[in-house]
Amino acid sequence: MTGTALLFLELFLTFFVIGLFTIGGGYAMLSLIQTEIVVRHGWLTESNFTDIVAISQMTPGPIGINCATYVGYDVVSAASGSPALGVLGSFTTTFALVLPSFIIMLMLVKFYAKFHNDKIFGGVMGWLRPAVIGLIGAAAVILVLNTAWDGVPLFSRPEISVVKENFPDWKSWVLLGTAFICSFKFKVNPILIILAGGVAGLLIY
Repeated sequence: MTGTALLFLELFLTFFVIGLFTIGGGYAMLSLIQTEIVVRHGWLTESNFTDIVAISQMTPGPIGINCATYVGYDVVSAASGSPALGVLGSFTTTFALVLPSFIIMLMLVKFYAKFHNDKIFGGVMGWLRPAVIGLIGAAAVILVLNTAWDGVPLFSRPEISVVKENFPDWKSWVLLGTAFICSFKFKVNPILIILAGGVAGLLIY
């Protein structure tokens, strides 16, 4: 098997697993994508991944699928030097990501109407909701902080540092704080915040 074919297989299996074990949509998916793409395989840098997340946020469609599409193109085109293969990489990662959900939903849709009022089903959903919130929060933290463990995670001392590619100076923190206040306190439309952030970044940097 050639190196390119092996890369396609690795991308397919990686995003299939991501799609299989992610609950809660695209934002909950980001932390798992970052772990697999940046940390485990090293296909992208932290800065590249953050740029892809930003682009996925601004383009139409679910952020998780958009992110998978961009990652597939970026990784394959960089490895092969072929934009055409990059497009095929986008198709591969996108298809692999949505395939588990498609299969599982086909299996569950006929049972949902029967069991949605069941106490056990309600209990499972009650536990999944806070887990989803935790995954979304983890995605936000991962884009801000790097965490390296001296030994086994959670049983050793972590070394925490700011992701300098995403927050190079104090101006980036001001942009983050302003965007958060506008969204949380003043309920400004997220589209306006994204556009304003892009303009501010262009002018400042």
